[in-house]
Amino acid sequence: MFNKPQGCITARSDELQRTVMEYFPKELADELFPVGRLDKDTEGLLLFTNDGQFDQRLMHPRHHAPKRYYLFATGELSAQAIERIECGQELTGEEKPTKGARITITERIKYEEFEKRFNPRKRFRDNEFNRNRPVFAAELEIYEGRKHQVKRMMLAEGCRVIYLKRIEIGGVKLDESLKPGEYRKLTESEYDTLMSGDWKN
Repeated sequence: MFNKPQGCITARSDELQRTVMEYFPKELADELFPVGRLDKDTEGLLLFTNDGQFDQRLMHPRHHAPKRYYLFATGELSAQAIERIECGQELTGEEKPTKGARITITERIKYEEFEKRFNPRKRFRDNEFNRNRPVFAAELEIYEGRKHQVKRMMLAEGCRVIYLKRIEIGGVKLDESLKPGEYRKLTESEYDTLMSGDWKN
């Protein structure tokens, strides 16, 4: 279990950018590989393994492990938008709609408040409209793994994700005692939960 920080890419190696593997000692980095991926600007729960069966159990489309995210996005979601998210959306460039997801709005604030929390040293230079534009926080659970899926789901409803953190995979939650860049072994119980694959999605 690894708490991925922002600013690194999910790759084994890269000539130009820092990768998640650079947070591990060489003996582990040589052995492990990431299960799935998180975007460079996304943080949170990322699993690593040296077991192809474990990777297949979580990532194969036939029984994709559910993933839960915490996000902030600009804009507002109407009741109709929430219904589309939960019943399946049409995304640009996709032939099939998304699987139904679960979303819970947890907070509604202004963009200026978001900046104060996440980047308090930044000098705000935007205009009055930008400072006061609506921002919402939400928890979103999805049951598939399309590229940039969470961001595209919000964008389809006219909202832009400005913070994204994965907090759970397959019933196993991120250990919040792990600071960004830290990792630990899965407990036996966590491993069994992930391998059981008893997900209702």
